[in-house]
Amino acid sequence: QVHLVESGGGLVQAGGSLRLSCVASGRTFHSYDISWYRQTPGKEREFVARTVGNGGGTNYADSVKGRLFVSRDNAKNTVYLEKNDLRHGSTARYYCNTPSYTDCGEYGTTNYWGQGIQVAISS
Repeated sequence: QVHLVESGGGLVQAGGSLRLSCVASGRTFHSYDISWYRQTPGKEREFVARTVGNGGGTNYADSVKGRLFVSRDNAKNTVYLEKNDLRHGSTARYYCNTPSYTDCGEYGTTNYWGQGIQVAISS
């Protein structure tokens, strides 16, 4: 069973920096894509960034390109999301996500989610 646990959120002062962590367990970590999503009240969960398994690089939502960075440490089974110069628009609940895979290596029908971590930006 795949298990994802986020950490590193909380109340952060505007203009400060943040690093969220997502620790994954339950399968071989380095092979699989891990993504970050975020959600604010009344809105749908939206994609933020992805790190692709097997050294496949990263993807970002257009709205965040150049403003936050995703990385992974395969030795620690951990994916990070980092952002500097935080603004109030960054207030959200952030979720870690990874899909199941078919035997052919394509995305399966199951999505695994962490419990989410709240980030709030103070003035």
